[in-house]
Parts: sequence; structure tokens; C-alpha cells
Amino acid sequence: MLKNKATEEKVDTLLSKSQIPIIDLAHCGTEECPIRSVVNRVGHQLHKALSEKGIALLVNHGISEDKMKQVYGHLDDFCKLSDNTKETYLRKGETNHGYIKPGQERFDGKSKDIRHTFNICTLKPDGGPLPDEPLPGFRDHVSDLATDFKRLSALLLQALAVGMELPYGYFLEKHRHILDGEGENQSTFRLLYYPPLIEDDGKNELLRGTCKYSQQRCTKDEIDLSLPEDYRAKVREQQEQEEQELQQITRCGAHCDYGTFTLLAQDSEGGLEVKLPGTDRWKRVGHLPGAILINAGELLSTWTGEKISALQHRVIIPQEETIRTRGRHSLAFFVHPDNCISIAPIDLPASSSSNSLDSDEKKTKGRKKSFKTAKSKIYNAYQHVQRRFKETYAS
Repeated sequence: MLKNKATEEKVDTLLSKSQIPIIDLAHCGTEECPIRSVVNRVGHQLHKALSEKGIALLVNHGISEDKMKQVYGHLDDFCKLSDNTKETYLRKGETNHGYIKPGQERFDGKSKDIRHTFNICTLKPDGGPLPDEPLPGFRDHVSDLATDFKRLSALLLQALAVGMELPYGYFLEKHRHILDGEGENQSTFRLLYYPPLIEDDGKNELLRGTCKYSQQRCTKDEIDLSLPEDYRAKVREQQEQEEQELQQITRCGAHCDYGTFTLLAQDSEGGLEVKLPGTDRWKRVGHLPGAILINAGELLSTWTGEKISALQHRVIIPQEETIRTRGRHSLAFFVHPDNCISIAPIDLPASSSSNSLDSDEKKTKGRKKSFKTAKSKIYNAYQHVQRRFKETYAS
């Protein structure tokens, strides 16, 4: 047993192998006017990280850990409310604001995502309903934390422009209405709780509040070869069936985020895996306490002509006993452009190393060709995200 536990604790991750960029924000993340020299440095580091990996970890970002724990506590209290109460706050129709029950989302089109989610799309007092009556302080504490994430996003949008050699306010102008409401912008502050997987009378159960999902578990990892062949065949068939059923349940199915970029804070290791650009293998990210993860989304990939790839990621049910039996909290801030912003590849500054006439002619022809291609595919930010929502909630 001790050997198994030790084995479970040792998990190779991108973090443990120093394969994920770490960017120091020098405590400027929540400043309304961040230091220009910090923005410039972060810009070059961020552009390099997202271009090569599609992901980075941000440290010394300035967002209080206590504020995040306070909001995790509010989400726990919400999950303990009765089903009837929770359902009064359900996400409905084309609006993204509100509560999403476990199993309601299917990012890969088939696997049910087992998690509790609450989306906040505006900080305005007359915005979507929040559970202030059963949970006093919910709105104030969530709004305070969401404001910090909004300010951090503003710094990163400026940094991205610097890193891409664009005007300082290029991306800020396209994201002026973050959290002003879904009529203006689809950015969303999302609270997430992933229930633990615990054993009970030979079963694995996912429990939180009144939500319960069960999955049979084989009591042996190997088949006893001393048993009759027909019995062994039945055991193998049962194992295969259980494996197929287990694959229909996940913490979060494989997908790319829809917007510009996503900021993710999490309270513990929870099975987050990614496919780095140009690779086909899933890699566990690992957990750096206090850090906030940033990953590129589909619209940033389109803007950069796919020079920055949207990061494919998922959250698996971990095999490690010490991880799977704990619940996991996270906060995701999905940063989107304003609804009316047209999405087409940006004509990025040419590299200073290409000075020949022949090179210039090739680039001119290339720009004309990509403009013709882009012109037939131009759409706005709202159209893109609504199409993705329909795919996610189609079932």
C-alpha cells in the first residue's frame, strides 16, 4: 500500500520537467496604470510563451489568495443548496450567465462534464441573477475578485500588443466592454467545483450536495489465470464495459477556449492536461500554488494567422487516489473581444531581417492572398462564441 501511494504522488508534469514558461508580473496585475517597463518585459515573454507553448504560468500577479478562497467558499455553499433553489439560477437559452449543472456541458460532444459551474457575465448591479438572498455577500465578493481579474486582463492585453509590435492600446480597444454585459461583450468569470471521486461499497461515486454519479469499479487490476476461461472472458467483458462507461464521464472534455485568452486559478492539482502546439500527446500541467495560468484561445489564434495556437486542453479524473478523492475548485476568466469586433488575421509588422526586394514581393503577394481568404471568412466575436455555445450545449 505504501509503495502504491508513493507511486501515485510521483506524477510527471510540464511543471516538474520545467517545460512550462513562468512569467513574473512584479505585483502589477491589479494596478489600474501598470508600470510601462513591466508591461514591455511581460509582453515579450508572453508572446514567446504563447507562440511556442500556447500556455504560461503567471506569478506575483497581485490577486489575493484570500479573496479566491472566500469565493470558493461561496461556491461550496451554493452547491449545498437544494436542487430547486439552484435551478432558479440556471443558465437558459442564449444567455451564458447562470448556474450549469453537472452533465449539462459536453465539450467533446459525448462525455458529460461532471462539475458545478456558475457564470458571471456582468458586474453591473442590474445584471443577471446571483444567489444573494440565500448567500449574503455572494455578489460583493465575486464582483471584487472579478474586478481584479479584469484589471489583470487589461495588463496582459497591453503586453500582448507590445509583444506583437502593435500599438500599445491595440487589443485594449477591442476589449473595452469586458463584464459590461452580454449585449456588449461575452467575457465570463466562471466559478467551478469538481466533485471528488470516493469509494463506497465497491463503487466509485462523485458526490457534491444532492448530485450523485456512480461507476462500478473492478476489485482486481489483473485477472486470476487459475479461473476457468469462460469466467475470465466474462470478467474481461465486464472490465471493458466499465471502462467504456467511465469514458462517458469526465471532469471537463477536450476543447479549445473560444475567446482571446483564458486566465485560470486553481486550488490544487486536479488533472488538467494539455496538448502543446505541434504535438499529439496529452501532458499533465501540474500545480504551482498561487500561480494563475494563461492559455491562448481561438480568436487570438485567428488574429495571429495561427502563429499562436489555441491550446487544446481537458480535465481528467486523476488515477492518483490522493487527488481523485479531493474536490477541486477553480476560477476561469474567459476574455473575449467586444461583440461587434470583426475577426480576421492581423497584418503583423514584417520581420526586420527580411529586407530584399524579392522577399518584399513575396510578402505582398502573400498578404493579398491571405486577405482574399480572410475576406470570405470574416465574422464577428459574438457570432463565433454563439456558434461554439450551440455546439457545447446541443445535447
